[in-house]
Amino acid sequence: MPNVFEALNERGFIKQTTNAELVSNLLAEEQVTYYVGFDPTAASLHVGSLVPIMAMAHLQRAGHKPIAIIGGGTTMIGDPTDKTEMRPMLSETEISANGQGILTQLQRYLNLDNGIAESKDSQPAPEAGKFLNNADWLLSVNYIEFLRDIGRHFRVNEMIKAEGYRQRLDRELGLSFLEFNYQLLQAYDYLCLFQKYGCRLQLGGDDQWGNILAGVDLVRRVEGERVHAVTFPLLTTASGAKMGKTAGGAVWLDAERTSPYEFYQYWINVDDRDVSRFLAYFTFLPMDKIRRLGNLEDAAIREAKEILAYEATCLTHGKTEADKAQAASRAAFGGGNLDDAAMPTSTIEFEQLDSGIPIMTLFHEVGLANSRSEARRLIQQGGAYINEKQYRAIDMVIGTDLLEENALLLRAGKKRYHRIILKEN
Repeated sequence: MPNVFEALNERGFIKQTTNAELVSNLLAEEQVTYYVGFDPTAASLHVGSLVPIMAMAHLQRAGHKPIAIIGGGTTMIGDPTDKTEMRPMLSETEISANGQGILTQLQRYLNLDNGIAESKDSQPAPEAGKFLNNADWLLSVNYIEFLRDIGRHFRVNEMIKAEGYRQRLDRELGLSFLEFNYQLLQAYDYLCLFQKYGCRLQLGGDDQWGNILAGVDLVRRVEGERVHAVTFPLLTTASGAKMGKTAGGAVWLDAERTSPYEFYQYWINVDDRDVSRFLAYFTFLPMDKIRRLGNLEDAAIREAKEILAYEATCLTHGKTEADKAQAASRAAFGGGNLDDAAMPTSTIEFEQLDSGIPIMTLFHEVGLANSRSEARRLIQQGGAYINEKQYRAIDMVIGTDLLEENALLLRAGKKRYHRIILKEN
């Protein structure tokens, strides 16, 4: 079995481990069942979630068995890690619906027994993993029994040393007893997965290190067995921005929230300094090719960005949508004809446009600006274009006289487009 631990480490996935040598040997010598938890607070994951997803995919391709968990039970409490206040409470129905959306997205990368992901290349389909909801075992827990059997293994003075708890304790709102239970429940997940599925490895973001170690320790105390943990670095861009965030908000894996074209453009627009690192994280390209692409400079780096954008879009949305997004992007920046199907598009009634729409309102409503004040700044700074003509007057009213072939092509800055077409009667 190939040593996938070394491959993950070379690609930059490994931040902390319980014991790097033992984890490496374990993954090299036997098939390992491993798990990652996903928070079902929304019906879609975002680009930041691709780090654990890609790591899971590498492990499955190497012959190991994934378990993807949605926290249907733990989401009812909310993880206080890196949060300044309590999360809004979601109903079981909302959580279940969100979980189905997440499953659909995971199936594009992983072979799970709830459904098989499409083959991305000529590799044979790996052995199916599982998609589970921790509500299945947490919602039936007897509280008194849980305190007696599980709670007795935890020490409050140790728990409050965790960074996430300390941050909340230092704030005026404090930490609710409800949230204080979160670490126990996540640790109990690991114990349940070890007992039922023989799971010996949990992976997660580095902000989860304390919670994951609690699970490792609980399995040792209850079962006398050694299990392991690996965390990923919390990614930021070279400019220091949070991974997966843009001026327009989060970059979602759901095509309804972030179109394939916008998704493709996100990767095309990454900082030159991030290209090599992102190729290693978000594609399956061999590292020798990634190193070659990463060494490109100046105008040639565009080739590497196109490959990154195409590969990432193909994994998330499929080859057909990736081809459309690539063609539309090349047309937009090469003077060709833009593809309506790939370009973010909305429709408008003739009467509505004929009545006139303030330019700030228009750029805000189509999502090229997060607010009217942001639209005002965009226009004043010369970043607003309609049909490739720049407009700087904030009091301008857009009407039917600007239509070209019954459409308006809006552009914010150099690379963010939106097409508005007249609704057919």
